[in-house]
Amino acid sequence: MAKNGQRLGELLMEADVITKRQLAKAIQKQVQGDDRKLGDILIEMGIITVADLTDAMLNTRHEEKEEIVEEKVVAQPRELSEEAVLNTKFTLSVQTMVAAATGIASLVGMWYMLQADIQEAKELPKIGNIYEQEYPSRPEGYNWPRSYEQYKDQVGSLQEDMDEVYDKLDEYEEAIDELEKTVTDLRIKLATKRDK
Repeated sequence: MAKNGQRLGELLMEADVITKRQLAKAIQKQVQGDDRKLGDILIEMGIITVADLTDAMLNTRHEEKEEIVEEKVVAQPRELSEEAVLNTKFTLSVQTMVAAATGIASLVGMWYMLQADIQEAKELPKIGNIYEQEYPSRPEGYNWPRSYEQYKDQVGSLQEDMDEVYDKLDEYEEAIDELEKTVTDLRIKLATKRDK
């Protein structure tokens, strides 16, 4: 088995993604002649997902970069003089330049849009008293009630009103029951009179 496969297996075990037994099963498939990489075998077996594999690989690269950075820190310090800074060559990639140009263009575009909105707002007709337009039936000094008082005014008595309606319905149902009994009694009397 390749060293990369061993390293991947160790990483996945350290991250508690797979167990030693699961790793052994995957390696056994490679020993039996499966030419695929260890990650592919583990994914096919349903032990890990592509996301697990990606996370493990990213963590490996991150750790390797940290090791390289730690080694470079030991390097000799550089002279920071005006002449050294001016002699340094700065390079920009095409992607960086395109990104900077795009950022500047979007900022300029936003500024022009803001200026257009401000100009449009200045040209809107002057609105008199919005209060009078929205609430023509209320006097200008009308003091709006607080929300609880407003609730009581609009909805608070709703339960009482519903109780009254239910009481009326009960009365009507009783009256209907009495009328049905009366009609039934009259039908019986009429039927007995016909039979005589």
